[in-house]
Amino acid sequence: MNYSIALVPGDGIGPDVVTQATEVLDAVGDKFGRTFNYVELEAGGCAIDHTGEPLPPETLEAAKQCDALLLGAVGGPKWETLPGNLRPERALLGLRAGLEVYANLRPAVLLPQLRSACPLKDEVLAAGNLQGTDGFDLLIVRELTGGIYFGKQGRSDDGNSAFDTETYSKGEIERVLRTAYAAAEVRRKKLCMVDKANVLESSRLWRELTQALSREYPHIETSYLYVDNCAMQLVRSPGQFDVIVTSNLFGDILSDEAAVLTGSIGMLASASLGAPASSLAQKGPRGIYEPIHGSAPDIAGRDIANPLAAILSAAMMLRYSFGLEKEALAVEAAVNAVLDAGLRTQDIAGRGDHAGNEKVVGTRKMGAAVLEALINEA
Repeated sequence: MNYSIALVPGDGIGPDVVTQATEVLDAVGDKFGRTFNYVELEAGGCAIDHTGEPLPPETLEAAKQCDALLLGAVGGPKWETLPGNLRPERALLGLRAGLEVYANLRPAVLLPQLRSACPLKDEVLAAGNLQGTDGFDLLIVRELTGGIYFGKQGRSDDGNSAFDTETYSKGEIERVLRTAYAAAEVRRKKLCMVDKANVLESSRLWRELTQALSREYPHIETSYLYVDNCAMQLVRSPGQFDVIVTSNLFGDILSDEAAVLTGSIGMLASASLGAPASSLAQKGPRGIYEPIHGSAPDIAGRDIANPLAAILSAAMMLRYSFGLEKEALAVEAAVNAVLDAGLRTQDIAGRGDHAGNEKVVGTRKMGAAVLEALINEA
């Protein structure tokens, strides 16, 4: 069967890591008899340079014709002085809105091979851990197309003040809550909704709707935390969490915090989905898949960037958009095999006594090692 994938390599290290991810996808195709057709598109800073717009209309229209989108990274200091509506990051918001993806799934897993790269002490990881291990495996479900990033914003006529408005409708909140509950169903059946309901009216609406919807899921333990407390709990006892669901702004911040706890932001994949929660286990929901690291222009083209987050994002694409669970598991197993063998990019390498038998490799060699492990899997 053929699958069409829109590729948006973007800026900085985006092209470096997307190249490795597509090579892995091609190996999956050869191994399992699938065909992946790529349509390379421009968005972000490179699109600004070529067209004057962060998201050219033809990019969005072409992306809509594809089954899924794989994105590298956008942005960089080169474009930081541009007006807000012309910044590279506007491409991300435009793609999310245009492709109608509203739920961002960001898994944060501390792999045993990377324990030495985690900044937390053993006793912290053990505190309140629900998983019976010395690591953690949590999922942050972030609302993606509402809230303060999409609300009314501006500056006063005299330039002395600025404003950004947080606005949410019941429909926007309920659909992402259902996605989070669907995720909790197939995990450990715990959901924590994070808000700031003691201060924000929009958060009070989030809490009210969660309380009402939780009655449909009595077998799932629903809890609530203010966002500042959740940020603290993530560094005090990350193993207590299963699924965290929250707003656009809070999810953006908390998922980056959780990423650091895994050892490196270069390991974290993400899926942005627009399908109803009931479709998550079915074939077909279109999504945007991207590593959550930034564009890191200082290391672009230097064969330093960690490609594993992009490769794992491709695995999420296989699972969610194409319904290819066996193929997704094969990619994830190949990544684990490479880590078991001691290969590390600079960002996940141990330090001092923790280095052990690790071998530090570059972007291309890490990608090639994943390819070899995938090809040689029984």
